[in-house]
Amino acid sequence: MTPEEWDAFLQVHHGLPREGPGAPADVQWAVQTIGLHGHVHVLDAGCGPGADMVTLAEGLPEAEITAIDKTGQFIELAQQRAAPFGPRVTAQVGDMAAPDGIYDLIWCAGALYFLGVTDGLRGWHGALNTGGRIAFSHPVLPRTPPSEAVMRFWEEYPEVTDPQGIEDQVTAAGYNVMAHRMIIGAPWQAYYDPMQVRIDTLRDQDTTAAVQAAIAESQTEIDRWRAASDEVAYALLIVAPV
Repeated sequence: MTPEEWDAFLQVHHGLPREGPGAPADVQWAVQTIGLHGHVHVLDAGCGPGADMVTLAEGLPEAEITAIDKTGQFIELAQQRAAPFGPRVTAQVGDMAAPDGIYDLIWCAGALYFLGVTDGLRGWHGALNTGGRIAFSHPVLPRTPPSEAVMRFWEEYPEVTDPQGIEDQVTAAGYNVMAHRMIIGAPWQAYYDPMQVRIDTLRDQDTTAAVQAAIAESQTEIDRWRAASDEVAYALLIVAPV
C-alpha cells in the first residue's frame, strides 16, 4: 500500500469505534473462561481505537492494561478512551511483534493475522507470565465445504482455513487450545455498520481519487460480508504454552 493509499484508508476508517469484528461479550467470555482477576497485567496487542481495551478495563478493575498499535490515529482515540481509567490503563504506539513487558493475558482481536498464528505465538512466548494465556481471534471457515460467497469475501486471504487448521498452527507454535468460540453475525455488523455510515458521509464530500478508491474497496468488503454474513467468521481461541 502506497503512502497515498494508506492515508486514504485512514480517512475511511477515521473515528470508527472498532478496527475489526467483535463485541464486549467476546472479551468477557475470555476473561471469565481464564478466571482472570485481581492485580494482573494485560496487553491488548493491535488494539486499534481501543474498544476491547475499555471492556478489559471495566471487567478487570484492578488490572494494569497496556494497549499498543502501530497506527498513531488509532492510538489517539484509544488514549481518549483510556483516560477515565487513570494511569492503570495506557495506550501507546508500539510493535505487537515485540511486546515490552510480562503479561498474564495477551489479548489480540483480529491482528495476529499480520504476524501469522505460529510465528506470532512463538514471538509472544517470552512475554507471558507463569500461567499466562493468550486470547486471539482469527479468520476461519466454519463450514466444509465453504460457499463461493464466503471464499469471495476471503479472496485476499487464501490461507484461511477451518478450525482444525488454526489449531494445528497453534500446536506448531508450542501451545495448547484451552477453549474456543465463534465470532459471527452481530459482532461483524458492529464493525461494518459504522463503516457504512462513514462511507456514506464521505461520498457526499469532495475527496481525492485515492479516497474514492478506498471507499469503493470498503463498500465491496461490506457487500461481500452481507452476501455471506452467516458464514464469515473469526474463531476466538484461548491458548496456553505447553
